[in-house]
Amino acid sequence: MYQRPKGTADILPAQSGQWQKIEATARQVFSRYQYQEIRTPIFENYEVFARSAGDTSDIVTKEMYTFEDKGKRMMALRPEGTAGVVRAYVENKLYGPEFTKPYKVYYMGPMFRYERPQSGRQRQFHQIGVEAFGSESPALDAETIAMAEDLLTQLGARNVKVVINTLGDPESREAYHAALIAYLTPFKDELSEDSKIRLEKNPLRILDSKDKHDQEIVANAPQILDFLSEAASAHFEAVKTYLTDLHIPFEVDATMVRGLDYYNHTIFEVMSDDPAFGGGFTTILAGGRYNGLVEELGGPATPGVGFGMGVERLLLLMQDTVVAPVLPAYIVTIDDSAIPTALQLATAIRRSGYGVDLDYMGKKAKGQFKAANKANAQLVLTLGESELETKTAQVKNMASGEQVGVSFDRLMSDFETVYHELMGGEQ
Repeated sequence: MYQRPKGTADILPAQSGQWQKIEATARQVFSRYQYQEIRTPIFENYEVFARSAGDTSDIVTKEMYTFEDKGKRMMALRPEGTAGVVRAYVENKLYGPEFTKPYKVYYMGPMFRYERPQSGRQRQFHQIGVEAFGSESPALDAETIAMAEDLLTQLGARNVKVVINTLGDPESREAYHAALIAYLTPFKDELSEDSKIRLEKNPLRILDSKDKHDQEIVANAPQILDFLSEAASAHFEAVKTYLTDLHIPFEVDATMVRGLDYYNHTIFEVMSDDPAFGGGFTTILAGGRYNGLVEELGGPATPGVGFGMGVERLLLLMQDTVVAPVLPAYIVTIDDSAIPTALQLATAIRRSGYGVDLDYMGKKAKGQFKAANKANAQLVLTLGESELETKTAQVKNMASGEQVGVSFDRLMSDFETVYHELMGGEQ
């Protein structure tokens, strides 16, 4: 018997309703902020991710699924959403004067990273994210964070907190880079092998090391907040002011860095200590500003800001919010002679915009009523010999027990009115 690959999951019909709820809610929230959907390929040229994520990042060095296609081109399954969106932005010249600025898009879909599977994290996982191009305004940073909190609130996430930091502008990064090297060099022999390499290429990456001894070393390292340029400091202060004005509580974590090299200025994470995560705060959503990424992938100088949210982690928070789907109507056929009429009624009801089901397994009437209850049917239409003769179905409200006869013609031509009359206005 074949089994699914390690680190993947089958999303069965019993769970897909929650996925649809998350996706529908995200679309509604993003629409209010004037974001439109973009869909990019699941695989891209390897360089798209290597150039954007950074060649010292864990994603590029350890986690990316890569393959050589039949044209001898090195390709990669997307490990995150931003790089592909930026590539599409550049390739399709979405920075042109005919497009409104900031140019706002959202995406949703599967991503792939080869890492140890665990609760809320798979090798094939799903992200929902947003990107906004063309504005350097700190107000857009604050709006993006506000939208993230809005989305999680709409989805019923509990015990959440917003944590922010800044990685500064190029001037700030250069000064901080020098300070980090000066601090870390005396510890070079004690660093993990990965961090020894990063010390030469990107010392900021060491701050994100998962090695325990590395973490002990960097605990007393200089902080980026002490090396901000005047412009970078002003940008960060403005973001904090806007968040305060929006009544969004936040914490500043000067040690926080993002796992991708393209970030600068504002970075943020939205975390939860919901018991579903097993204790401690876990990041559900994260993002920030990336003002040099469009240039890195061949486009003009264009600022950008966005975030990505892990759907599997969010689902852990929604385990107790499962709502059984409701079926507006179920048709019970007393014998096979009623099946042709049942099919006609079902087709007409569906075309009027309502869901309906009937038996295809040859169950007796009692079994069909059980199936209607299991399907959480609101109305049950019964068709037997007398109903076929009078061309009138017996329609029962399963909650109230009220039952009335309704003509086939009316059910086919005006089911919506019949439904609302029998449900007392409920939907």
